[in-house]
Amino acid sequence: MIHSMTGFGKHVIQLPSKKITIEIKSLNSKSLDLNARMPSAYKEKELQLRKTIASALVRGKVDFGLYVENTGNATTSVINEVVVKQYMAQLNEIANVEDVQLLEMAMRMPDAMKTEREDIDEHEFVAIEEALEVALKDINKFRAEEGQVLDNDFVGRISTIKMLLAEVAALDKDRLATIRERLERAVSDLKTDLDANRFEQELIYYLEKYDITEEKVRLANHLDYFMTTLKSEDSNGRKLGFICQEIGREINTIGSKANFAPLQQVVVQMKDELEKIKEQMLNVL
Repeated sequence: MIHSMTGFGKHVIQLPSKKITIEIKSLNSKSLDLNARMPSAYKEKELQLRKTIASALVRGKVDFGLYVENTGNATTSVINEVVVKQYMAQLNEIANVEDVQLLEMAMRMPDAMKTEREDIDEHEFVAIEEALEVALKDINKFRAEEGQVLDNDFVGRISTIKMLLAEVAALDKDRLATIRERLERAVSDLKTDLDANRFEQELIYYLEKYDITEEKVRLANHLDYFMTTLKSEDSNGRKLGFICQEIGREINTIGSKANFAPLQQVVVQMKDELEKIKEQMLNVL
């Protein structure tokens, strides 16, 4: 079963003094393009979190966000007493005001507050990893559901191409006869005497160049292979993309050999269906 690269997962955990939110969004991409946003205090764990996400999502443009909201009384910001006192002393020399006003001015100055680095508690990180796993399950469920929509679309379009191929086979019965008649009429218009045997040999050679029997067989095989791969356990967008290339090659060859307006019109319809498959294929994992 195929999976889409588009998805979204989110999970929120409430710790004694913090509310932590994990969000993961993904779009299509040729490879894994992971952008991570998290508070600087958690950066030491970024590589570990990245490995977990890469293992679960494999491919896609992924945005990962870890948001922390303090809900308790604890704070990591404290007054930088030394700096504040120095500011007050300097301000006192140039402004004759009360100490309260000096303090207010000093607190607005740079580095008046300092943030003490907070080490990540191991129990907290275990909770974050568990929340990440839940969010990854959510996004993979989303991807599977989107993949089913794509699967249904592909099945419908491949079925349409198969029906059009059947039309090609029906039209092909009359095509060569029409081409032969057209050539014979063109030669007769020349009003010259030709060796009948030689003309027949050249005509057969010419008609063989327009024969599309092999292309029809190969195209039918490629369409069946696409359907088999689509339903297989190891189905993936790259493999299906390669099969689409082969399907396109056979359709193009049939079109170039057609030399018959009704058949060329059917080929255009086949190309249109294949292009729509290729567009959607860009989003398949």
